[in-house]
Amino acid sequence: MPRATVPPSSPDRRPLAKPEEIAAYCGVPLGTVYQWSSRGGGPKFIKVGRHLRARWSDVEQWLDSQTIAA
Repeated sequence: MPRATVPPSSPDRRPLAKPEEIAAYCGVPLGTVYQWSSRGGGPKFIKVGRHLRARWSDVEQWLDSQTIAA
């Protein structure tokens, strides 16, 4: 069975973020990212098969929504 071809990447299309990458980027433990996913917090997550992923744009948008006035 032939493998599906990956569409050519464009400048506005990045690979999906893995939980480990999100944790490192946000400076939180990996378990926190999984808690966000299971409890409905954090950025919008995508299930790709059994793998958890997120679009970087969704991560950025969620972080922007978490900004508080100082």
